[in-house]
Amino acid sequence: MRYSAGQLRENLTIAFDTLRANKLRSALTILGVVIGVATVMTMATIVDGIQTQIVRSFQVAGPTTFYVLRIFGGGRGDPSNPPKWIRVRPELRTEDAEAIAALPEIEYAGIWVRAQGRIEYLGTRTQALAVWGADDGFSAIQGGGLEGGRWFTRAELRSGAAVAVLDVERARQVFGRVDPIGKTAQVAGRPLEVIGLYRPEDNIFQPQGQEVGAIVPYRFALSGYRVDRLTSQWIPVKPREGVTITAAQEAVTVLLRTQRGLRPADKNNFDLVTQDQVLETFNRITGAFYLVMIALASVALMVGGIGVMAIMMVSVTARTREIGVRKALGATQRDILTQFLTEAAALTLLGGAIGVVTGLLIGQGLTRLIDIEATTPIGYTAIAVFVSVVIGLVFGVVPARRAAKLDPIEALRYE
Repeated sequence: MRYSAGQLRENLTIAFDTLRANKLRSALTILGVVIGVATVMTMATIVDGIQTQIVRSFQVAGPTTFYVLRIFGGGRGDPSNPPKWIRVRPELRTEDAEAIAALPEIEYAGIWVRAQGRIEYLGTRTQALAVWGADDGFSAIQGGGLEGGRWFTRAELRSGAAVAVLDVERARQVFGRVDPIGKTAQVAGRPLEVIGLYRPEDNIFQPQGQEVGAIVPYRFALSGYRVDRLTSQWIPVKPREGVTITAAQEAVTVLLRTQRGLRPADKNNFDLVTQDQVLETFNRITGAFYLVMIALASVALMVGGIGVMAIMMVSVTARTREIGVRKALGATQRDILTQFLTEAAALTLLGGAIGVVTGLLIGQGLTRLIDIEATTPIGYTAIAVFVSVVIGLVFGVVPARRAAKLDPIEALRYE
């Protein structure tokens, strides 16, 4: 016998009548489902927003931009005491960047380093920010551009002059209404003349403490600050238009191997990293967040499922006479089983819907708080609702089978 649309409507009506008759009990029952689904939706919204911002920031540099590093990825152990095979790798040099920039396949190559420090002027200072040692090609890779002043001259880059281009918002924070161009500010503890104001790309996502504070000439950063040449120094490379990333990487690899006297059998003593590899590393990190999210949601949904089973067992006991009457009027075991499964699914469907709305509201609120854009994760919304219904069906089987197997005579005698 097929399950008709009329029977579905009838069972849903009975289910929601039962929910309305026992509001508090039903609310406590679906709370676990709400918490589980809301956890999934909140974390999915946040991770989606962060991923979107990260991808946008890489798109600023262009899909073909890649980086030459002394070492990339794991395997370093203690950063303060790396293994010998890493320590023997040559440090990146200005000459390396200049030779790469001279290749016919390459449009831009420079050598950068990053330190950290505060920007201070007349007693007003910022939190710790990223201080980049770079050149006038900074915005070609990182996006954004000058809002006032100028970039470094060739003479300033060659000599490592004590000049800086400040982030425009940080400059306003410490200078207030004073025009910072031409003034001297303390940048990571060193007095530097402000020659320009830089506005970063709006969609660049930066963790707290890594926002751009200032850009200084590379040679000045190298001599004026304590920097980690193992992990905080690299050569950004941008191929010419029409040159594939593979061709550009091959040209850079041949050049560096030749300069370093490597034989054909020797492995590279440097790493080339593409945007895709950086994104892959980031995706592995966010994958860990998803695992935690699934674990937390699973526990909450399990608790919710057990609550559904418990309330349905109570419901079966409380409605024993009703079940007897329905069986006496011709209802089959299948009809009773379907009715109680529908009620269990309705409980968790309602919990899933409330959880989706709650999770999306919390997720959107948190993403606005940390100033990133996030879209509604449609896929996770559908999965969350589907899983909530499945939870109801799975945990509703035991009480539904119990109701279906009740003897109608004994059920009618039940007080």
